[in-house]
Amino acid sequence: MWRLFDKFTDLTGSLAALMFFLVGLFVTWEVVMRYVFVAPTIWVDEVSRILQIWATFLAAAYVLRHRELIVIDALFKDKDSLARKVSETFSIFVIAVFSLVTAKYGFDLWLKATLAGHTTDSFLAPPKWLTHASVWVGFGLLALQCVVELRRLWTEGVPESGEHGESSEHGES
Repeated sequence: MWRLFDKFTDLTGSLAALMFFLVGLFVTWEVVMRYVFVAPTIWVDEVSRILQIWATFLAAAYVLRHRELIVIDALFKDKDSLARKVSETFSIFVIAVFSLVTAKYGFDLWLKATLAGHTTDSFLAPPKWLTHASVWVGFGLLALQCVVELRRLWTEGVPESGEHGESSEHGES
């Protein structure tokens, strides 16, 4: 089950990377259309924002899984010490609590927008649930990844930054 969730997290990370790539492609398209052909598009701005929002929230669990968050370990350099494990546990716990609270309020906002049929005030007017869903989905995945990381921390120890991707693929986890 743990490895399956790790694979899912890696999939969402890859999807986020693709979305960021598409945003870059779309913005480049817009620049060419606007300044070379003097024919700006009506869709690039809104579609790029939606993709960027989703990509950001989908990438959060991936970033935690691969330990690419900012880490200051001046006090706890020895990754095998109990103090380091407790420090890591506290950090992950704080992220989990924040993620759960954000997912709950994000879900409430999404539900309200969905039931009311709210749309954006833009020309395309996509439904607001489209962007609101990214908050509770992304933070929900981050909270679940916190559970996986807490389990991993106490069964395998404190990983180095970026270590999970390599170790999980070799049967450990």
